[in-house]
Amino acid sequence: MGDTLITVIAIALAAVLMFVFPLMTMSDRTDDVSQLAVETATTEFVDDVRTTGKLSMDKYSQFVENISSTGNSYDVEMELQVLDENPGKKTTQAEPNKIGENVYYTMYTSQILDTINPSSGVTKTLALKEGDIFSTSVRNTNSTMSQQLKNFFYSVTGNDTYTIAAEHAGIVTANGAGN
Repeated sequence: MGDTLITVIAIALAAVLMFVFPLMTMSDRTDDVSQLAVETATTEFVDDVRTTGKLSMDKYSQFVENISSTGNSYDVEMELQVLDENPGKKTTQAEPNKIGENVYYTMYTSQILDTINPSSGVTKTLALKEGDIFSTSVRNTNSTMSQQLKNFFYSVTGNDTYTIAAEHAGIVTANGAGN
């Protein structure tokens, strides 16, 4: 009786060591590859918008398609801080031609998508200007295999946590309206 119990425990332990741990390791590596792909795609998307000064629905759709190719679903948040140049002049004795302070107003994802989404079938492009600040953040919304295994064995992650995320931002360096 005692030998049978030890044999069953040894077989169960061997099954865990032979199948579960390699599966956890492989799923962690898959998440690492997805993380790298999402970081790269996010950086390329933001840098493309920054250097061209233009954001179109085609660029956005291509970006979403690139990150979705990892097999996960993502929440994409964009933020555009538009430079509202104040043309009023402030005169001081030191600098009589000093321009007033620059102020930014912010557009968020829904406002940006409303602007570039072609409602009439005509492709629209959001033209940015030099000095605007564009940022994008991405995080996965689904539960990856790695998260599911960790939840099962360790109970460390919650339902609202994410493992794949990327952020990138920068100042626009080209005027999009001129091209």
